Amino acid sequence: MKTAANDMTESQSNNSPVEDVGQLDLRDSIVSFAGMNGDYYVGQFNKLQSSPKITWTFNWGAVLFGPIWAGSRRLWGLFCILAIVELLALVPIAQGIWSDLGADQRAKVEKLQKNYDRMISKAQKADDQGKTKKAKSFRKNAGKLGVSLEKAEIAVKVAESKATGLILAGTSFFLVIKLLMGWWANYAYERHYSRWRVDRGIRSGFSWLLGFGAGISVAVIYGVTLYRFTALEPPDFLLDFPVARPDVHDPLAAWIDVKFDAFSRTMADFFQVVSRGIKIILDALETVFVVTPWPVVMTVIIATAWRLAGPRIAIFTVSAIAYIAVLGYWERSMATIALLGTAALFCMVVGIPLGVWFARSNRAYTFGRPVLDFMQTMPAFVYLIPVIAFFGTGKVPGIVASIIFGLPPIVRLTNLGLRQVPTDVKEAALAFGATKYQILRDVEVPLAMPSILTGVNQTILFCLSAVVIASLIGAKGLGHDILVALQYAAKGQGVLAGLSILFCAMVIDRIVQNTYKN
Repeated sequence: MKTAANDMTESQSNNSPVEDVGQLDLRDSIVSFAGMNGDYYVGQFNKLQSSPKITWTFNWGAVLFGPIWAGSRRLWGLFCILAIVELLALVPIAQGIWSDLGADQRAKVEKLQKNYDRMISKAQKADDQGKTKKAKSFRKNAGKLGVSLEKAEIAVKVAESKATGLILAGTSFFLVIKLLMGWWANYAYERHYSRWRVDRGIRSGFSWLLGFGAGISVAVIYGVTLYRFTALEPPDFLLDFPVARPDVHDPLAAWIDVKFDAFSRTMADFFQVVSRGIKIILDALETVFVVTPWPVVMTVIIATAWRLAGPRIAIFTVSAIAYIAVLGYWERSMATIALLGTAALFCMVVGIPLGVWFARSNRAYTFGRPVLDFMQTMPAFVYLIPVIAFFGTGKVPGIVASIIFGLPPIVRLTNLGLRQVPTDVKEAALAFGATKYQILRDVEVPLAMPSILTGVNQTILFCLSAVVIASLIGAKGLGHDILVALQYAAKGQGVLAGLSILFCAMVIDRIVQNTYKN
């Protein structure tokens, strides 16, 4: 009878993992999950699950064996964290015990002592030869060397005295880590158990083999690392990667140069067409923002802020525009906005359809995601290299670099928003006879609009930051003022221009955000 009740309880826990686990008898489940020391984990898990507050619990196995315990329990993320933090504590302890902290200073003392003795010898020899003036000069130099020698000897004593401090600091840190490790271990293991209850495909239990493998890994990692930090002259293979040779780097760099030049010549007509298209839009936006009389542009911007974001944002916009205009940054700010608008427009025209395609096709998203990762993680300055190779310098190449940098957010967030549309809503629309295009236009896009507009907002801000970086290749605008300030260490000019960029970004951000909030 009891077994049947336990089975029924276990079945309920499997089918409804979100129930109040404090009301369930999970003993058999926990014992099955933990394997060795199952009774101990029954008590600890029940204590953690029955209290919504932080509960004191302590795992001596985790304290004594650290990352080895985590590896034997299949907690590999915790294994890496524990190994790293233990190493941070063990390195200063090992340095204090085994490392010769005063070795560098002692070598300096020996060198200074030799020079001092040689100078004294020269002075004595000059005295013997009756060269008083020369002997005086030698003794003067010897006096300077003597002062340096005394300072170096003091530095040796100071370096050697650091050993005790390193040992105490490392030991204290190690004990704190062990205390936190013992307290957090059961929390981490209980979370692993909760995931296992939902997905029984997750490996569980105690493994001697994994524990042995974790122990070997820890021994190798700790041994090599501690040897590196304590040896007087560690071997070269621990300091420098053995294959980093110029005969590998230089030919590869030359080959890339040749390929870039060949591709640039082959695709020259295509790059000219792209440049003309970008230039047409940029010229139109510069006509609107730069050439149009400033009272008209100001009025339109303030009215747009009031209409789309409300009176508070409109007041903030007035204050930001006043700052920009009074300090003489109006024209350069509008040029920056034109560059930003061109880049953001291309990002939206390309990015939103790509996001829709990725939401509809897992195969396309699987192919496109690494490309987006590459575009988003590559440092912005690196984009300037191929852009200069293909488009030269000026405003258009700066916009191209901004497009590359600002495209991933809108693609990702459009894809995310469409994927989060509830399936039952789309099925209901399909049941009423809607076509795929109608579902996309009238159901998916409206429901995903907050996410899409967030992507637009992020893309605009990314493009703004990239437009500033693109001033390095002649994109002008406010970025040029920042660049000049950096070149001449003009701190005041840099701060004022930076605040102008900040206010431009804040105004755009507030308007776009409040567009879909209101």
